[in-house]
Amino acid sequence: MVRVLFPPQVGGPPLFEQKPPMASKFAQFLTDNKIDPRRIAAASRELERLRPEDRAKRLARRQAKKSEAKPVEGAEKPTKPRSGRPATGRALSAAAAGKPVSGPTKNRLLRAVNRVLEQKKKSATDLKSLF
Repeated sequence: MVRVLFPPQVGGPPLFEQKPPMASKFAQFLTDNKIDPRRIAAASRELERLRPEDRAKRLARRQAKKSEAKPVEGAEKPTKPRSGRPATGRALSAAAAGKPVSGPTKNRLLRAVNRVLEQKKKSATDLKSLF
């Protein structure tokens, strides 16, 4: 004889007890340090925003690529410009829910969290403690 479990009737007992999902390390860190996710989004927007010097670096790189000039061996390598891509609300909610987040997005979130911690006069954190 096969027993078939049907969904419970309205108002009936549930088939199994649902527990709230565990918070991710990122969400737990935010609650422990009393950080509002909106502050992280704002800090990320400010940190990753393109500035005139970043645009100049990109222009110089494009022009060097176009002319195909070889860099001088003794010359130092130019610093990397900002990406211009802040951590979005969607990335914040995915990280808080414990869903997979790409490496560059994790780094953007880390930089933004460290900025907020710096504003709160707390010490910076590392990637391992967030993800």
